[in-house]
Amino acid sequence: MRKPTIGLSLEGLPAIGLSAFATLVFAAMGWWLLALILLVVTGLVVHFFRDPERVTPEDLDAVVSPADGRVVKVDFAPDPVSGQVRQVVCVFMNVADVHVNRAPVEGSVELIRYIPGKFFNASLDKASTDNERNIVVLGRGAERFTVVQIAGLIARRIVCWAEPGDILRRGERFGLIKFGSRVDLYLPDGYAVKVYVGESVRAGETAIAVRK
Repeated sequence: MRKPTIGLSLEGLPAIGLSAFATLVFAAMGWWLLALILLVVTGLVVHFFRDPERVTPEDLDAVVSPADGRVVKVDFAPDPVSGQVRQVVCVFMNVADVHVNRAPVEGSVELIRYIPGKFFNASLDKASTDNERNIVVLGRGAERFTVVQIAGLIARRIVCWAEPGDILRRGERFGLIKFGSRVDLYLPDGYAVKVYVGESVRAGETAIAVRK
C-alpha cells in the first residue's frame, strides 16, 4: 500500500508540477496576466491536494471519520455488500475540504470492489446507489466496517491505495477522491453514532461512533 509521506498527497504532484511549470513559462514570455491566473490556479491545486497529519482520539474503540466534510446523513440503510440493514454515516466533501480518506478503525482489508456509475451531486441520497463508487470492507475480529468512496458531480476519479490483505491502522490514509465527493460508512451492530447531520468532521480525528 502506498503511504504519502509529505504534507501533500502524492496524487497531486503531477498537476501541481504542470501548473507551476506553465506559470513559469508564461512569466518568462512576459504574459503576466496569464501567469498570474496560473499562479492562482497552482495555489488552488496545492490547497486541494493538501494532506495534513491528524491525531486520533485516545479512546481506542472510537470509530473515526473516514473523510473531512459535512455529515449529510445519519440513518439506517442496506449494506452494499451484505445487504444487512445497518447504521450509516455519510460525509460530503466539497472542493475546499481535504480529500484524503482514512481508515475509520484498525483492521484488515477484506474486500475492495469498484462499481462504475453516474456522477450525480454526491450530497443526494441516490449517489449511494447510482454514482461511481469504490467499496472497502475492513474486518476487525467479528466486526465488519464498510467504507464507500463515492464520486460526485465534479469528481471523476476515485483513488484507493489499499489492497486486499493490507492491515490499516485507525486513521491511516487509504485513498482519496478528486474534486468534491462523498464517503459512506456502514457500522456493525453495537455502536452509537456521536455526530449529527450538518456537523463538520475531520478524517482520522473526529470520533463519529463509539461502542454502546
